[in-house]
Amino acid sequence: MRVLLVEDTLGLGEAVRDQIADDGHAVDWVQTLRFAETSVQTTTYDLILLDLMLPDGHGLDFLRKLRTSGNSTPVIILTARDQVSDRIAGLNAGADDYLIKPFDLSELSARVAAVARRYRGDPNPLIRVGDLQVDLGDHRISRNGQAVELTAREWALFEGFIQRPGMLLSRSQLEDRLYAFGAEIESNTIEVYVSRLRKKLGHDAIITVRGMGYRLETHEH
Repeated sequence: MRVLLVEDTLGLGEAVRDQIADDGHAVDWVQTLRFAETSVQTTTYDLILLDLMLPDGHGLDFLRKLRTSGNSTPVIILTARDQVSDRIAGLNAGADDYLIKPFDLSELSARVAAVARRYRGDPNPLIRVGDLQVDLGDHRISRNGQAVELTAREWALFEGFIQRPGMLLSRSQLEDRLYAFGAEIESNTIEVYVSRLRKKLGHDAIITVRGMGYRLETHEH
């Protein structure tokens, strides 16, 4: 997933960013509502983690604007313990969940995974694609019963395919998933990662559509 983190406290922001990245997600971290608004206008996110008290305003105003504009991206509010009324207002404004600071980072990971599954309409994180069994919650893959280990960046790319099985993804769509990881994007970067995925998942797992992009094969071989 690609996640937007809106949090102005440096230590917490770094900890949350690193945790989400370690879970295999791409994270864009901004510290003001102004940058958050710019980010959602230019990038499609799978999830927003939203602090409420920000230097240039209140996170709830941002959330209300987001929902009024028709943007239904899942939002988890990060809130201090004494902001009970804000938590209620946040849920009423269209938030999907909230976490009370200070929170355990493993709980954050679990909440993020739960929201992701809910929005895929898939409460069961186990799915089968072709020869592969994929556990979306734990980022585990097995191929014909054998465990397959992916790096965080390989998972970020593979997750793009999993979210749209059988659909064509352009090079720029795939590059976008790696850009958010801070990966250096060179002219052959996508080919390199697709080649690595094929070695691990099977040569026929990802199909090249010449001049257009790639798609995940959804039939068993």
